[in-house]
Amino acid sequence: MINSNVDQAYTYTEFSGLNALKTQAKDDKTAALETVSKQFESLFISMITKSMREANKSFSEGNFLNSDQTEFYQQMFDSQMSLTLSQGRGVGLADAMMRQMSNQIDGVESTASENPLLHKEISDYPRTLPVEKSLQDAVELVEAIVKVEDKIKQQAATESGLTVNSNDLPASNSPLTFTSPDEFIAHLYPMALNVEKETGISAKVMVAQSALETGWGKHMIESPNQDASFNLFGIKADERWKGNDVEIVTTEYRDGLAMKEKASFRSYDNYEDSFRDYARFLQDNPRYEPAMQHLTNPDKFTEKLQDAGYATDPAYSNKIQSILNGELFKGAMNDIEYSNTLEDINDG
Repeated sequence: MINSNVDQAYTYTEFSGLNALKTQAKDDKTAALETVSKQFESLFISMITKSMREANKSFSEGNFLNSDQTEFYQQMFDSQMSLTLSQGRGVGLADAMMRQMSNQIDGVESTASENPLLHKEISDYPRTLPVEKSLQDAVELVEAIVKVEDKIKQQAATESGLTVNSNDLPASNSPLTFTSPDEFIAHLYPMALNVEKETGISAKVMVAQSALETGWGKHMIESPNQDASFNLFGIKADERWKGNDVEIVTTEYRDGLAMKEKASFRSYDNYEDSFRDYARFLQDNPRYEPAMQHLTNPDKFTEKLQDAGYATDPAYSNKIQSILNGELFKGAMNDIEYSNTLEDINDG
């Protein structure tokens, strides 16, 4: 229950509560400043939430539950959640504003922090950090994690009656999933570049297409028992495929409608095999000949891929082009090219 007009400012749909702050500021400036500070903090939290939603927006593409109405109510929920979070301890921004502004507004009581460390001078803080020890601890922690992972895999294989050599385990520099687009691009682009030199198919287009197919490596195709397939392009295992395969539930578009279906997909030993099989798949199928005639034009190439029926998603080509032209992809590619330039200079 809302006890006052000012309390209404913490309900997303009650705009009259903001007007009540003007009246309160005349009688109790301290309380009004506290409320405004919390309102500002709620805006800050709302911006963070919005950025998080935008960062994950690509994963909702093709989801039949995603719509304009869903986004509308999602925004309402985020706005109310931001207001509610700011009423408690929040993230500390409101307290910082109170401390700063209370010294500049007449009639407002000066606010002191409960944290005694905030009253120290800057000279009281330590100026040096044990960098070498911190780095050594980090290296030892990573090595320990890798050893534990290898031990778990060997133990699981032993329990299933298999004999596993340590050389058969996935290399530590070949992750089964990726935590960020930068990691995805940095790891896979050199492999794609090798295939480009052999076939002429653009490495950037291949990486962008694999990013779309796997959600930047976060949603890799794997068997029910979580065996990795290293399938970057969603190529299905039809009667022509003689290798291993995995069966999963996938989303297909039939007459413009998204439908869930079971399908078998090709499984590879590593990511580079996936790139090479993708190139062979396009070269050996006559229906992709129109696409292969536009290897130097990414837009035309992806359009012809879609026209040939590579995917059932009607927006497949546009999504690949969106990734290629996105700031995130361009920024990662610039970092790689800059690093390669530095290596060339050092080698020279």
